[in-house]
Amino acid sequence: MNRRTFLSAAAPLFVPARVLGLAGKPGANDTLRIAFIGLGGRARWLIRNEKFPGARIVAVADCYLPRCFEAAKEHPEGESWQKYQDYRRMFDKEKLDAVFVETTTHARALIAIHAMQAGLDVYAEKPLTLTVEEGRVLVRAARRYKRVLQTGTQQRSIPINVYASKLVREGAIGKIREVIACNFLPPRRWEPKPGQPVPDGMDWDQWCNQTELRPYHEELFRRWAIYWDYDGGGQSWGVTGWGTHALDQVQCALGTDSTGPVEIWPEEPGPEGKVTMRYANGTLLKLEEPIRKDHSQLGAIFVGEKGRIQILRGDFIADPPELKKGAPDPTPEGPGENRFHIENFFACVRSRKRPTADVEIGHRSTTVCHLVNICRELGRKLRWDPKREQFIGDEEANRMLSRPRRKGYELPHIA
Repeated sequence: MNRRTFLSAAAPLFVPARVLGLAGKPGANDTLRIAFIGLGGRARWLIRNEKFPGARIVAVADCYLPRCFEAAKEHPEGESWQKYQDYRRMFDKEKLDAVFVETTTHARALIAIHAMQAGLDVYAEKPLTLTVEEGRVLVRAARRYKRVLQTGTQQRSIPINVYASKLVREGAIGKIREVIACNFLPPRRWEPKPGQPVPDGMDWDQWCNQTELRPYHEELFRRWAIYWDYDGGGQSWGVTGWGTHALDQVQCALGTDSTGPVEIWPEEPGPEGKVTMRYANGTLLKLEEPIRKDHSQLGAIFVGEKGRIQILRGDFIADPPELKKGAPDPTPEGPGENRFHIENFFACVRSRKRPTADVEIGHRSTTVCHLVNICRELGRKLRWDPKREQFIGDEEANRMLSRPRRKGYELPHIA
């Protein structure tokens, strides 16, 4: 058995020596060999607009194989990339250091786990998971196999966001009374539609992954992110779409990276109703701002006893204004804004340190998004134990922390 053949099974039995930390790490001057899994819009944006300093893309994989060839046209070295329909064959054949998992949300956690079991470090797009259960298994996998996992919440690495978060966290505006964020949109439910012919080059079973093997439909393939079974509201202004960035910004600035709120309740009924959360220290997080389709809403407003800071993407507004003195320059949105995050990931691949948006951090921030969806779905106040990652006295809510998985796509047991 070669070092990656074990990936042919959903729950691998063989663990390569490299996974256990017995092999050497890449040297400071070594070019990292990286691959992309999932060649949809986000991956294509990164390939087209970002640099990968000290690394080289050598392979790509997508269950819809034509996307590999389409993506290759957008990069000067794309013609030389090895292209795979099954990422497991890529793990078996390519000598890689790291992968960018840019897949659908419902497939992301299992693929990231398989990558770590294959001895690879992972840059995983946000939202990190479909369920709270997936997040905890991801954390265990990263620790068990000694892998680096960077969550794709790039505001964690933008210098001016780091600066503003530190101001809030270290008391520049005093104790935080409340945090105000956008009232992000919920996911929708998929309504069954007549099946359509599966396109050439599509492995539809692999695409469906853990979910029901529904008939192929282009609407489902193209717009999966808006539907509950595949994401938690991953459309741009959805809870697990850009809401992930805002709620991760809240977690970062409050210094709650290893915990979360302890209560959550709906302020009004309905799937789009406003929601309030309370942290153990009394700070309230209110999802109440109407959507303005303004990227300032990818952060939050922090109201303290001595002032107010609004963290945007790549900038911040302070009251008192002198808090901006000495801050880094703003980072314009667009090409290049992810470079700090990608550079941090590559540095950690070499140093073996934990990255800025380590798997535990990503899991905790994504959990806040899941709590919003569960609260809206049930329409009642919930008490949350962030240490045990369980709802207190509410078994119906606890059943929503995981979902049934289709045979062949079960999560592996990781102690």
